[in-house]
Amino acid sequence: MTLGGAAFATADAGGTAAVPPCGDWPSYRTFVERFVQPDGRVVDFSVPSQQSTSEGQSYVMFFALVANDRATFDRVLEWTRHNLAGGQFDANNVRLPAWQWGRKPDGSWGVMDPNPASDSDLWIAYDLLQAGRLWNVHDYTALGSALAAQIAARSVTDLAGLGPMLLPGPVGFITGDVTRLNPSYLPLSLLRGLAHDLRGGPWTALAQNTLKMVIATSPHGFTPDWAAWHQGQFAVDPKTGDLGSYDAIRVYLWAGLAASSDPLAKPWLNAVRGMNERVTQTGVPPEKVAVTTGNGTGEGPLSYWGALAPYFAALGDTRNLALARTRLVALDNGTPGREPVYYDRVLGLFGTGAIDGRYRFDANGQLIPAWRAACQ
Repeated sequence: MTLGGAAFATADAGGTAAVPPCGDWPSYRTFVERFVQPDGRVVDFSVPSQQSTSEGQSYVMFFALVANDRATFDRVLEWTRHNLAGGQFDANNVRLPAWQWGRKPDGSWGVMDPNPASDSDLWIAYDLLQAGRLWNVHDYTALGSALAAQIAARSVTDLAGLGPMLLPGPVGFITGDVTRLNPSYLPLSLLRGLAHDLRGGPWTALAQNTLKMVIATSPHGFTPDWAAWHQGQFAVDPKTGDLGSYDAIRVYLWAGLAASSDPLAKPWLNAVRGMNERVTQTGVPPEKVAVTTGNGTGEGPLSYWGALAPYFAALGDTRNLALARTRLVALDNGTPGREPVYYDRVLGLFGTGAIDGRYRFDANGQLIPAWRAACQ
């Protein structure tokens, strides 16, 4: 299939993936059946609180858009509106959603931590803006614009010597002259999409400054889960140290998903080449890395391959991409006797959806789902 004269699906050593763009997405449907309640709550059963997070809600809204599943998109949005934003979630009265909802210590159900998570807020704003365009629904566009304005007002700070940077949340990440940051919270494609659709705001500067952060904090080509800004420069995070693991794996994913024509895409990929080189050497991604030395330990779970598959594809590494495809079949099939884990399946959907040609992002950060061209 072609779109704009270019092959849409990702080609690898086994040929171009054949995707039925107007047909079902079985892995997505399985995910929805397992993790999304009829009322639109996305549940993480792997924790005792059976929590729902703004992250989970935002990712499922994105997958529903890729699957052309407006019914699921709407019910997930409605649950988010009423339970994470207290009903204050329309274009004229928008509140950043709480990041965590679940079973509280007293056994009741509700918001467990009211602090918003800025990465999830970015994803929700992006999902709404793209849904407004792709489904031609003005209300989505208006809400996405209003939410983005709140993110810019409450979760973006100006770091002396750098400029605009996204805080992980509005509260609790600045202590004295140390500001804690999370590199995985800022996908390049989302920042480009917001900059394109909103024609203003901090989004282009955030993209440029995030690349500076990734380069500065990845001396051996591995990125950390968390970082800090201290005395005019990027530094090791005071709480988690130089650990790169389950948060950081998304940085490789976002780098792999960025349009190759974006001028920041190639330097971003080059900054995190260490993971590709390590997988080439050992055949597996390390579960954890001390990024200041490049020393890795353990073997990453199957879900890491979901995050890394688009990254290998973007680097043109057909050998590692073929390895990823093999591991992703195992992830999709599940482990007998073991319940599927929410985060594992999320990374799997992002990765397989991209390399199977179900979606891509263009240089302006616009989502290009396969159904958009084929189903009309």
